[in-house]
Amino acid sequence: MEDEISFIYEEKKSVILLIVSAIALILSFFKVFTIGPIDLSWIAILLCGLPIIKDAIVGLVTEFDIKADLLVSIALIASIIIGEIFAAGEIAFIMAIGGLLEEFTVARSRAGIEKLVHLTPRTARRVSNKNGVTNEEIIDAKKVEIGDLIQVLPGETVPVDGELINGETSIDQSIMTGEPVPIDKIKGDEVFSGTVNQFGSFVMKATKIGKDSSLQRMIDLVESADADKSKIVRLTDKWATWIVVIALSAAISTYFLTGEIIRSVTVLVVFCPCALVLATPTAIVAAIGNLTRYGVLIKEGDALERLSKIKNILFDKTGTLTYGKPEVLDLIEYKSNESLDYNINDSIDDDINNQYELSEPSNEPSNQDVDNKFKFNDSNNQNMDNNSLIKILASLENKSEHPLGKAIVNYYKNLNNYNSYNNDSKDSGNNGTTFLNVDNFEMIIGKGVKGLVNDEEVLAGNEELLISKSDVEIDQLWVKNNLLSFIDNGATIIYIAINNNLRGALILGDSLREDAKETINHIKELDLNPVLLTGDTEKPAKHMADQVGIDQLYYDSLPETKMKVIDGYQDIKNEFVAMVGDGVNDAPSLKKAHVGIAMGGIGSDIAVDAADIALVGDDIKSIPHLLGISKKVMQTININIIISLSLNFVAIILAMLGILDPITGALVHNVGSVLVVIYSSLLLKWKSSGIS
Repeated sequence: MEDEISFIYEEKKSVILLIVSAIALILSFFKVFTIGPIDLSWIAILLCGLPIIKDAIVGLVTEFDIKADLLVSIALIASIIIGEIFAAGEIAFIMAIGGLLEEFTVARSRAGIEKLVHLTPRTARRVSNKNGVTNEEIIDAKKVEIGDLIQVLPGETVPVDGELINGETSIDQSIMTGEPVPIDKIKGDEVFSGTVNQFGSFVMKATKIGKDSSLQRMIDLVESADADKSKIVRLTDKWATWIVVIALSAAISTYFLTGEIIRSVTVLVVFCPCALVLATPTAIVAAIGNLTRYGVLIKEGDALERLSKIKNILFDKTGTLTYGKPEVLDLIEYKSNESLDYNINDSIDDDINNQYELSEPSNEPSNQDVDNKFKFNDSNNQNMDNNSLIKILASLENKSEHPLGKAIVNYYKNLNNYNSYNNDSKDSGNNGTTFLNVDNFEMIIGKGVKGLVNDEEVLAGNEELLISKSDVEIDQLWVKNNLLSFIDNGATIIYIAINNNLRGALILGDSLREDAKETINHIKELDLNPVLLTGDTEKPAKHMADQVGIDQLYYDSLPETKMKVIDGYQDIKNEFVAMVGDGVNDAPSLKKAHVGIAMGGIGSDIAVDAADIALVGDDIKSIPHLLGISKKVMQTININIIISLSLNFVAIILAMLGILDPITGALVHNVGSVLVVIYSSLLLKWKSSGIS
């Protein structure tokens, strides 16, 4: 905590110094308070430049480390010598901004790890049985030992890994798998630390504690990925060593050959690497300005340099290529005669490849079979409307807190709003959302729900529920013809029975993002390899990969597995990798990959903190533009360097020959800087060919 407070203080101080420096430079530019040698640019030089010079000297003396800081220092000193005080202040200011952004990125990474730590419960509810009496005590979660019995109530976070030994429940495991639908747990099932108990109280036996627990392993993965992440040598640093050596050698050689100190000074002036120093930051800043218009936030400047080198881009499935929440995909009425089967939502395409396109609510009469057989009366004693089956189910699920139940209720509300908007009738009874009367509601954990809807018994849930709570027999031929393809592709099926008669099935799943397939196609056009990396099971993962056109996929991937996959590309194949994800479970992968890209809207704060880049509006179609501009940035930087070095080498020869004096050399130096800034600014308007 003290370190965090100290960093916040230092960060605020740095921002204040930058603001003061910026004001000083603006006043200096307009010659305000500039009298003779007194120039307000000195404020920026002192506040922003001195720390850079200090770091360069320390690095050179202690480690003989020649980097861009030394180049900047030479540029600052040379600019001051030739009287270019404003140029020196400008360079110091720009480099100080880059340093602050880098410090901020490190702090955000540290904050992400802290948030992961806070997900771990501080206490645990330990139970014991002595002399036939059950005792319960609240203890520090760190004191839980292997074999302890821990009770977890609804809404509580599981403190350690363990085995469920008593009770049934559903657990939100999205922190581990990224999948939004809770997983049903019964006796003998494994539960993981950091996951959240949804409904039933249960007792578990601790099997993994401390550093061995799932959540702690994930924290360790993030920390190790942060420490081990490849440190890409910045382009300017690569040039720094030999440029410094050449500049100093040329100046010294000139003095020894000519004996004229003025020529040596001129050599240093024209070789002053201001344009070279500006080559990278001006291009990066322009690209960042461009990307903000597309909802892309660059958290670390050199991320674009790393991104330009990637060969593989790995996508999480849930919340990244999909919307990350369950939605109603289809509603199919049961008919014993297969030839009479029809879809209540007539607008759904019969082609199974399009099954995940959300049906537009139909205004045409439907479900008349249910209306005719069961007189569900509303408050006006009228028959159910044309959406009777979904209305029955939504009324029952309206009593539930389960995510699937909420998805059904939301679908029914949207359906009603759609019908009301498109209905020409002025009858107010057709407008708005109404629910039927529900009594004796019961939620059967891991199976479904039941209750009396307008005094009729209704069950909604899985096949096991219908078998255990009624005499309903599921027609397997009907299932095969109508539901099997959905089941194989990972959809959730909710069977609906009324008074022990099967009436239909509702299909729920996670819908593909509209732009997902187009995005993958554009990525392939850039000659990059898209890969699906998901915690989902094999069949839905393959189905999703086929839908968007991804040939390579990894399924059943927990955080550790994802890290190993990334290691395989980066360490074994020696290829650059980008990872796109949204969940807490993706944080280690986002940190491990050369470039981490997080969904900034739907994504967790922890994922965003771990990433280098965030898609603020979750708009994945901006990814091809991001990839394209990263390559354009590197092209711009390289051309900037060519401009800078070409002018420098020509000028240094002229200076050594005595053709240029310090004043003319300063002019050449400024021309290079201006050309670099102008060329970099062209990135502000650059647009990828795949962006409309």
